Amino acid sequence: MNNETQTLRFYGRRKGRPLSQAMQRRLGEILPRFEMTAGPHTQASLTELFSADSAAPPTDLCLEIGFGGGEHLSALAKASPQMGFIGAEPFVNGVVSLLRHIEEQQLENIRIWPDDVRLMLNGLPSGCLSFVYVMFPDPWPKRRHAGRRILNPEMLDKLADCLKPGGRLRFASDHPVAKSWLLAEAVRHPAFSWTAQTAQDWRERPADWPQTRYMSKGVREGRASSWFDFIRN
Repeated sequence: MNNETQTLRFYGRRKGRPLSQAMQRRLGEILPRFEMTAGPHTQASLTELFSADSAAPPTDLCLEIGFGGGEHLSALAKASPQMGFIGAEPFVNGVVSLLRHIEEQQLENIRIWPDDVRLMLNGLPSGCLSFVYVMFPDPWPKRRHAGRRILNPEMLDKLADCLKPGGRLRFASDHPVAKSWLLAEAVRHPAFSWTAQTAQDWRERPADWPQTRYMSKGVREGRASSWFDFIRN
C-alpha cells in the first residue's frame, strides 16, 4: 500500500452480497483485460490502453466517477464506439455488473478502475478528458458529513485540471440537499461555467444522457432529478 492510499480515507461500501460463481468468473477472467493500469499516465499511454481493441485511437476520453451497476456507462460506450470510456467504482458488485454489460454487449471501449477514483486522478495528465460524469452520487445529507461529498472543492480542482478547455462536467442528483450543494460548489468554481439558459435545461434529462433503471425508479417514486451540465473554461 502506497502513502497516498494510506492518507486517503474512503467512505462507502466496497462489497455487497456474496458473488456467484459467474460473477467470480468475470472478476477473474474479464476484469484483467479491461482493468486500467496505475499511473502516472501520459496522453499517449492513455490512448494505448484502448489501442489493442480498436482500429483507431479514441477520439475523446470520458470518465464516469462511481458508475454503480454500469448501466449508464455501458450505454454511453455503446452509443459512442469511437470514444474511450474510463469507469471508476470501488464497489466490487458494481464492477461485476459492468463486466456483465461489457460481456453481453461486446463492448471494447471501456476501461475500469476498481478503486477510489482519487487514486487514479492524480496519475492523469492535464487536459486529457473531454467528459466527466458523476451520476447520483451518495448525497451524505447530514451537515457533519459534508466533507464526504464527492464534488468538493479539491475534487473540482482536480477535474478542472484533467478536463480539456471546452470539456464537460455533467452530474445529476435526485436528493434536495445534494442538488443544492453540488450546484453551489460547481457554480462557485472559477474553472467551470454552467450551460443552463432556462429552468428546463436542468429539470429535464438531456436526450444524450441514457435512461437507467435507477432513473425510472425515481420517477415512479416521485423523486425529482436535476441534470447539471458545466463547461470547462
